[in-house]
Amino acid sequence: MDIVGVLPLDVAGAAIVLWMALGLLGLALQRSPHLIINVIFPVGAIVSLALAATGLWALGEAASYAILPLGLPDLPFHLRLDPLSAFFLILLGGASFGVSLFSAGYFKSMQGNTLGLLCLEYHLFLASMALVLLADDAYMFMVAWEAMALSSYFLVTTDHNVPDIRKAGYLYLLIAHVGAIGILLSFGVMQGGHGIGAYTFAAMREAHLTGFWASVAFLLALFGFGAKAGMLPLHVWLPEAHPAAPSPVSALMSGVMLKTAIYGILRVTFDLLGEQQWWWGVLALALGLITAIFGVMFAAVQGDMKRLLAYSSIENIGLLLVGIGLAIIFHVYGKDALAALSLTAALYHSLNHAFFKSLLFIGTGSILHATGERNMGRMGGLIHHMPWVAALMLVGVLSISGLPPFNGFVSEWLLLQAFLLSPGLPNSYINMLIPVAAAVIALAAALAAYVMVKFYGIIFLGQPRGEAPKESNEQPHDAGIWERIGLGWLALVCVGLGLAPVFVVHQLDLVTKVLVGRGLGNAASGWLFLAPVDIERASYSPVYFLLAVLGVMLVTALTVHRFYHGRLRRGPAWDCGYPAQTSRMQDTAEGFGQPIRRIFEPFFRIESELPSAFDTHPRYHGRSDDRLWYALYLPIKRITEKLSSWASLLQHGRIHLYLTYTFVTLVVLLAFV
Repeated sequence: MDIVGVLPLDVAGAAIVLWMALGLLGLALQRSPHLIINVIFPVGAIVSLALAATGLWALGEAASYAILPLGLPDLPFHLRLDPLSAFFLILLGGASFGVSLFSAGYFKSMQGNTLGLLCLEYHLFLASMALVLLADDAYMFMVAWEAMALSSYFLVTTDHNVPDIRKAGYLYLLIAHVGAIGILLSFGVMQGGHGIGAYTFAAMREAHLTGFWASVAFLLALFGFGAKAGMLPLHVWLPEAHPAAPSPVSALMSGVMLKTAIYGILRVTFDLLGEQQWWWGVLALALGLITAIFGVMFAAVQGDMKRLLAYSSIENIGLLLVGIGLAIIFHVYGKDALAALSLTAALYHSLNHAFFKSLLFIGTGSILHATGERNMGRMGGLIHHMPWVAALMLVGVLSISGLPPFNGFVSEWLLLQAFLLSPGLPNSYINMLIPVAAAVIALAAALAAYVMVKFYGIIFLGQPRGEAPKESNEQPHDAGIWERIGLGWLALVCVGLGLAPVFVVHQLDLVTKVLVGRGLGNAASGWLFLAPVDIERASYSPVYFLLAVLGVMLVTALTVHRFYHGRLRRGPAWDCGYPAQTSRMQDTAEGFGQPIRRIFEPFFRIESELPSAFDTHPRYHGRSDDRLWYALYLPIKRITEKLSSWASLLQHGRIHLYLTYTFVTLVVLLAFV
């Protein structure tokens, strides 16, 4: 795909400008909602697909640069498109293509100013994420980062009349700005006081920091980007903001925006800082393990389907941090093949998570529109009313559960191979940590599958658990055409990423060679077998696995047909000894998570209300809260409120007091001059 005189960066820049123009056009056409729905969102989806194609084009090209005539005097904006940013552009464009198509159907019930503003904020959100990936200086990066935070904040608070949504948006914006301060300080350390010209990433690459200052920059970056990613203990905004936002926005935030933080960690650690230290990897690995286990534990006990997916995102971010931590450790000790394997697993899982989590979040949007419910305890049997949504979301459930031949299995398998194939390292403490970490990853993967069985089973299978949906006797309806196309695209990519891992790994080699100087290379035997190190030690063929599954199903069907003699006897299904089955006899969402709540009880702050034997109207209520909120954030909140109340004593609304404060301040200053 060579176009004379045109660079991939030019096309990516044009896509960003088009997104901004579409957002402004949507605001101008707010009195024509049918045009916004049927024209602007689909055209925005086409721009997303073009951006993904541009990223794929740029993977095999040399890095391209541009200096924009924007910014401040002597501080112009710099752009750069290299294999790392190209990969994340593929992720952004591919996932947002499906989400934007889905949005054309999802937002059709919105009218007037709300839809026009949402269209503007939505496309500015996409454009700002792309600019984060292309920024090549600290100034441009922070402007794009703040634009991303503000546009996503307004999207989260779309339904701002609800107090809980305003609180969730405020918490998100607060944590986002705290993280942004950490990122800004990290850039300041890497700039090293070398003047105004050292704000570009090119100058930071040339700066030779001491071990101490490099560690300070890494820790600040890990803190800042970790706040955006949902890393423990900076995760508290995520399970509040994702359920509050419209489902397509939740999909973009979880599937794409969290990956911009992963991009930032990779950019700083492997590109701008140059050399790493082994304990950076241990820290990232430990934080990733804690984050993964914490996220999956809390996902297991959730009754709200969007909160469940939000906690699941925390778990997957933990897996990504584990892969990055392993890559740092192996790279420091010269095990570049294993570093490439760990980094490949992290990048592959980033791509996988973008698609299957976007699929699941927009699927919950269809369920929410059809039932008016987010509480899984009031659902059940929706497969009969929403077969399209049920079938497509099953692909997402199987993918996130890590079952072959879907995409989630490949990246988790590669990550486990990095643990299992790791040789003895010259650090005994790390050698002890790696087997424990592998066991924790296996536990997290098993619990994630358990969570998805609960998620899918409670929502789609069994009998309806609640009353009639919404406020009428209408039955839940299946997704519309735009929604089905968006869901179908994301499901198709999940299957494709699972069946073609060799092709994906070859593309990822172009990224890992830039970051750690090595790719997996000939880790594939042809296009059928993926072998991370040696085909004799470990290999995987999703095509053969799929053929084996289909073969077993075919043989079973033929066997049944061969020995079935046509005799038919009808009778009632076995009722387990209970002649009158009702929906109340099914497992509830709370009951399904009860074993996890019991096993990991010390990690939860549990409040429960149990009925006694004498209650005429027995009622059960259980709630599992985050201990970190009460141990860490609630004291900070109380201290802040106390300080604010003391500061308010100075505010009396009387002008003579304010003049007195000014006079006293001048006297004090003159006394010390």
